[in-house]
Amino acid sequence: MGEIKQSVAWWCFVRGEMTPAKLVRAAAEIGYAGVEIVPPEFWPLVREHSLTIAAIVAHHSIAEGLNRREHHDRIERELLANIRLAEEWRIPNLICFSGNRAGMDDAAGAEATAMGLRRVAQAAEDTGVNLVLELLNSKVNHADYQCDKTAWGVEVCRMVGSPRVKLLYDIYHTQVMEGDIIRTIRDCHAFFGHYHTAGNPGRNEIDDTQELNYPAIVRAIAATGYDGFLGQEFIPNGDPVTSLKDAFDRCNL
Repeated sequence: MGEIKQSVAWWCFVRGEMTPAKLVRAAAEIGYAGVEIVPPEFWPLVREHSLTIAAIVAHHSIAEGLNRREHHDRIERELLANIRLAEEWRIPNLICFSGNRAGMDDAAGAEATAMGLRRVAQAAEDTGVNLVLELLNSKVNHADYQCDKTAWGVEVCRMVGSPRVKLLYDIYHTQVMEGDIIRTIRDCHAFFGHYHTAGNPGRNEIDDTQELNYPAIVRAIAATGYDGFLGQEFIPNGDPVTSLKDAFDRCNL
């Protein structure tokens, strides 16, 4: 069984009375190994608490992404700059986006996305940084997003053919689009470089009020030998520290 390190997605929790300092301190005290999607000005704060910056967004934007060749020059510059930062700060994952379809068929979008990723794959391999293309749902949260099915994302990774180009398997988003989470993990885990959580429906706590059985899902992930990060990316309804502690315990198997 692999050792799954848990991380906290910054944007879900730094709000209201939950200041950056409170979040990082709470994450460290609970036992989290990392924080992700952290604004650069707070990277030293994360380091001060002996936590890893588990992932950052690699380029702009979700809607205007790699599936359009006209974006490739810009995205390549952004990716290369962030690969250098990731190497310096020991950030293991850079999150990438396909972009919206906007009328593009899936085959053409996959080919363009793979082409864009191939332009920087060698730099990622040279530095040991993962480029993780995120699976998002196009039904509820990200209308028209192209990388909304696991099979499409896997095909992109196959076309790139790099050990450093993988998928960010977001369990909430893929539950919305296709379900069958544990079978997909067993069948496709070789293409998954990072995981995100959240409850469904609602994208809230991963507790008994929703349909996903996270202890079983985490056991399935661990059985694959995965030793990367599992990012808690839910929006808390209740006290965020209590919710983070509960989520950590549910996934700390």
